[in-house]
Amino acid sequence: MNKLAAVARGDIPADLVIHNAKIANVLTLEYENADVAVYSGKIAGVGNNYNGRVNFDADGKILIPGMIDGHVHIEDTMMTPQGFANTVVLRGTSAVMADPHEISNALGMAGLEFMFKSSQGLPVDIFYGAPSCVPASDFETPYDELDMTAIKNMFDKKYVQHLGEMMNFPAVINGDPEAWGKILAAGNVPLTGHAPNVYGKDLNAYLSSGISSDHECNDINEAREKLRRGMWIMIREGASFWNLKTLLPLIHENPLNASRCMVVSDDITARYLVERGHMDEKMRIMIDDGLNPLIALRMVTLSPAEYFRLYDRGCIAPGKIADFSLLDSDVIDKNFNVKFVWKNGRQVVRDNDVFNIHENDFFAPITNVKIDKIPTIEDIKVKGEGAINVIGVKEGTVLTETLQIKPKLENNCVVADTENDIAKIVVLERHRNTGKFAVGFVKGLGIKNGAVGSSVAHDAHNFVVAGADDLSIITALKKLADMGGGLVVSDGENVKSSFALPIGGLMSYLPPEIISDELIKMENYAEKIGIKIQHPFMVLSFLCLSVIPELRITDKGYVDISKGGKQNLFL
Repeated sequence: MNKLAAVARGDIPADLVIHNAKIANVLTLEYENADVAVYSGKIAGVGNNYNGRVNFDADGKILIPGMIDGHVHIEDTMMTPQGFANTVVLRGTSAVMADPHEISNALGMAGLEFMFKSSQGLPVDIFYGAPSCVPASDFETPYDELDMTAIKNMFDKKYVQHLGEMMNFPAVINGDPEAWGKILAAGNVPLTGHAPNVYGKDLNAYLSSGISSDHECNDINEAREKLRRGMWIMIREGASFWNLKTLLPLIHENPLNASRCMVVSDDITARYLVERGHMDEKMRIMIDDGLNPLIALRMVTLSPAEYFRLYDRGCIAPGKIADFSLLDSDVIDKNFNVKFVWKNGRQVVRDNDVFNIHENDFFAPITNVKIDKIPTIEDIKVKGEGAINVIGVKEGTVLTETLQIKPKLENNCVVADTENDIAKIVVLERHRNTGKFAVGFVKGLGIKNGAVGSSVAHDAHNFVVAGADDLSIITALKKLADMGGGLVVSDGENVKSSFALPIGGLMSYLPPEIISDELIKMENYAEKIGIKIQHPFMVLSFLCLSVIPELRITDKGYVDISKGGKQNLFL
């Protein structure tokens, strides 16, 4: 450390000096023309007349701190941590706060261990949150249940840095000992939340636990109240669920709110990352909306660093980790093109090429799929009459609605009604060989014929298939079981397209570009059977998430968390 100070004083050469940079200072929200001296992976000094063993001329271009994603589920990209890191570092991301509750639902502690060990030595620092809701609620079946003892074990092994999103907000509000026990087991760390449409006294009760952030605000009034009650607001902008432009007025009306807000991805796909980007895309959206670029930049650098107590990063200043990126322009505008990236003072990206990185060879446990018997066409028939509850898809938001509809009948059975955009949906438990399944109906997917299916089904990740006819649904379920998990499009007894996800039924070892291409292929086949919504497999997966209002479906049946739990199909 004495040498770091010596470099800072200018007494000895730095390892690296970035000369002639236009520094985006997120501490004072201004630009500085200065050099940045780096020694042993840290910033030694910011100023003038530094000399280095390696000298890089920034030529007046913008130098920004490494960007940080404050909440993301890597599994949703279908990439391994290594594939994810190599993709997002190209965009200037240097750290992410990842919640591994997807793989933990699918593979238990072995899944979490895989994520942690395969994240070491990558060009992006991945900090994991302890998955606090495995299962997300009592209304779905995961591979294993991770209790408060498991939470403590995760921290003892240093697999995790904070508590992952506490989704079972009714349990917290109502003082459930298990939910509160997990919070207490985490100790003095950032406790991240998940509280859609929670207001007033319920919000007070939720916050009394020490939970201090939320990424589920759906309108400006909800976000404003949560800010007033002390929460940090994570503004979500993912592949299928977009809150950024809805909530940016919170910053426009009072830029000081940026100090308690950050922009996050939550759920994002490989295709989105390859085609549009990561935190750089969020910057483009904010700038296009008219936000001061430096204020926008603060919300993807310093704000998440401060919330997660990562006081060694988030800005370009002496003593901080030397994580920064150089844009290819001398202004921050909506082009926002990252050209060079340094991680710990080492250049890792040059002209859209990743290099100088460690290759991690830690392999995952095999997929857990235990299904002795697939339901038959007869098994999934729905007999009865009268109005039914139907899940209503709302594109662009994670929320659904509960629709009460008079169904189409054939031979005294309720069937899909493609003329009115109503498909049948089936969820089959895949972890414990219970044989449990549930049948419901969904409106808004657009399916005209055939079926789509996936083993990515938040959060327990059982098999979910939605289709226009029973044969197509059963065909898709059989293919998912044969693959050990993945994505499938079927039509009648024919499988039109499929993509295997061998790691927990969630991820693939394939390179990001190939995963993106496979996802595009699957989405194109989904479009051929009538689906028009963006990212249909992600939308399908969230129809199973029991802790988001309103109506959902799991292996245990219909669930509406806002109404206390299980719901009936027939009114």
